[in-house]
Amino acid sequence: MRVAMIGTGYVGLVSGACFSEFGLDVTCVDKDRTKIAALIAGSVPIYEPGLADLIASNVEAGRLSFTTDLAPAVAAADAVFIAVGTPSRRGDGDADLTYVYAAAEEIAAAIDGYTVVVTKSTVPVGTGREVERIFRKARPDAAFDVASNPEFLREGSAINDFIRPDRVVVGTESERARDVLRRIYRPLFLNETPVLFTSLETAELIKYAANSFLATKVMFINEIADICENVGADIQLVARGIGLDGRIGSKFLHAGPGYGGSCFPKDTMALTSIARRAGARSRIVEAVVAGNMARREAMAERIVAACGGSVAGKTIAVLGLTFKPNTDDMREAPSLSIVPALQRAGATVRAFDPEGMREAKAVLSDVVWCEGAYEAMTGADALAILTEWNEFRALDLERARGLLSNPILVDLRNIYRPDEVSAAGFDYYSIGRPSVRRKPAVVRARGA
Repeated sequence: MRVAMIGTGYVGLVSGACFSEFGLDVTCVDKDRTKIAALIAGSVPIYEPGLADLIASNVEAGRLSFTTDLAPAVAAADAVFIAVGTPSRRGDGDADLTYVYAAAEEIAAAIDGYTVVVTKSTVPVGTGREVERIFRKARPDAAFDVASNPEFLREGSAINDFIRPDRVVVGTESERARDVLRRIYRPLFLNETPVLFTSLETAELIKYAANSFLATKVMFINEIADICENVGADIQLVARGIGLDGRIGSKFLHAGPGYGGSCFPKDTMALTSIARRAGARSRIVEAVVAGNMARREAMAERIVAACGGSVAGKTIAVLGLTFKPNTDDMREAPSLSIVPALQRAGATVRAFDPEGMREAKAVLSDVVWCEGAYEAMTGADALAILTEWNEFRALDLERARGLLSNPILVDLRNIYRPDEVSAAGFDYYSIGRPSVRRKPAVVRARGA
């Protein structure tokens, strides 16, 4: 089986590499000549654990290649996956399908023989039908079918999610297209992975519904965290207490500064737009979108409050800038709201992130960029943890206290125990748990 993957962004690159690992012959196509040249040279443009090695091994095996020339890759393919960007459109928040439709037109001109054209990008309901219309208009004599195969990849664990997924969703009414996709996903059939065949519209909506539900869980637990702070409860125990209920589950019940990344913000806004057009408003998701935007601004206010109500002329050490650990993705990261808000309040920000510094420098300005966590702390008036990278979970608190001008720790990911940090001499502020003051040093009487 030969596959052409159109687009070498996050989804296209991971999917292409994993399909080649399945034993398929995969050609990844992109118009960005610089990116393709880098991939051919062995440089991977995104950080995803294990991806560079996976690409290298399959390139060496001759199953994976990269090109800017779409026509021959498509002509030779049994299936062509569209994995181009669908960013939020300004004004209405709907997905911008410019790249999807442009790709469809180019693919239509290049197919040779029966081909399954698959939308891998996250697209609104009705996109598959429009892709089908574009093909029929451009190539009325062509043999093809259109399918939807949404991705459910979590950044930081995308390879495992692709190779060992909870399920595979395929939207198409064509039995011939289903047969092609069964062969493409044959290793997962052998592993008895659930494969759900649906209509185009159903598959397209499943993706939005899944991400919007998970975003709702995130926003829900954040609101419960705010209640916890006002009544003296512990959000981590509340989350555990409800997460042990099999009907609810423990995932996505971690209180924090709000969701970010390439999927949740974009997909929740797109679903509200889809719902409005369909005449069935999604008021819950609308509230989630509004609440998440407000929460990120509120996180900066928490840091200011921990510093006595003003950060004017103060220095804040910020650890973690990406929207989550194990990725270099800065899209819709809470830090993009928090850092500028602190700067507007008069603070100088010293920052470090293990993998996101290059991306962060492109979207944040007037930041003092540091080479490590302890360098960021040096001389700062407070320390704020925004992303729960593993290396921030075991900081030397005694060393940190000695580097900071004022031992204040604002932990927006709840990765430390309040009593532990207080005992280390910090004023500690977290999410959904009571704040604790540093314990006074014990002074022993001479001769005791």
